[in-house]
Amino acid sequence: MFYKIAQKIMFQMDAERAHHLAIDGLKRSANTPLSCIYSQQLPSKPVSCMGLTFPNPVGLAAGLDKDGESIDAFHAMGFGHVEVGTVTPRPQPGNDKPRLFRLKAAKGIINRMGFNNKGVDNLVANLKARKSDILVGVNIGKNKDTPVEEGKNDYLICMDKVYPYASYITVNISSPNTPGLRTLQYGELLDDLLASLKAKQQELADKHGKYVPLALKIAPDLSDDEIADIGRSLLKNRFDAAIATNTTLSRDGVSGLEHANESGGLSGKPLTELSTQVIRKLAAELKGEIPIIGVGGICSATDALAKFDAGATLVQIYSGFIYQGPELIKDIIAAYSGK
Repeated sequence: MFYKIAQKIMFQMDAERAHHLAIDGLKRSANTPLSCIYSQQLPSKPVSCMGLTFPNPVGLAAGLDKDGESIDAFHAMGFGHVEVGTVTPRPQPGNDKPRLFRLKAAKGIINRMGFNNKGVDNLVANLKARKSDILVGVNIGKNKDTPVEEGKNDYLICMDKVYPYASYITVNISSPNTPGLRTLQYGELLDDLLASLKAKQQELADKHGKYVPLALKIAPDLSDDEIADIGRSLLKNRFDAAIATNTTLSRDGVSGLEHANESGGLSGKPLTELSTQVIRKLAAELKGEIPIIGVGGICSATDALAKFDAGATLVQIYSGFIYQGPELIKDIIAAYSGK
């Protein structure tokens, strides 16, 4: 009830302003009596993935809490894990505003944020300050002004800094809002990046005495051959997981709606089936050797179950969470019967 009232108020505001108000409110209320407004006691349904045990299969996707400011609040809501970021080595403002748009009739969101964040050092400080023991993934990327051919260095910088504080690390090469970024998903650039990150992972595991898994987040706008190539590269470089998928450049199903012609990545309900198809195709390539975290258009427990059926081990929500609220976490966990 509280969420529906808050949503009604926030949906009258500019989308990005509402987002910042929500994150700030969660940050301030976490670990205080006010957290009872959104706290949920949910049943434990443990899931093993990447060598980690997740208390339940539902996570918060990257992008909502970019700087890791409200991790404890999301833990109180019942998420089994939270993925923060995308974070870059240096702070950057992102793309020009406005850059976040609701497509209410389609339960969709278009964003062209452009990796706006306060930088990796700020994120590390927030990771150190959190009080909860929730599993936290850190999604890393490159700065906009770093040439693509030098992008690997940005990922290595971020990885080095977040490694001691992350449960797992996600390599984001699939955002459509950083020029040239998606070219890292192909051929020699992909193989070189993954090989370099795996070598760094081993170096850091020896240094810190713990193994932090690596996941690769991919786009939904890939051909069957491109999905197959990514699958082979993941297997060759012994990555720990794949996250499928990021937002789409497609506008199928939303043409004619207000804001549908805005540039950027589309998420939410219009992405549901496209994301599930990519999961299914990638699962066929990986043959159970590497787990998949399914994300994209999960707006109901039925949507989540379709991701599990397609081959996902865990799921993450973002746009569906904006439209449905914490009740969506509860519904998915209630419907989940394990794999």
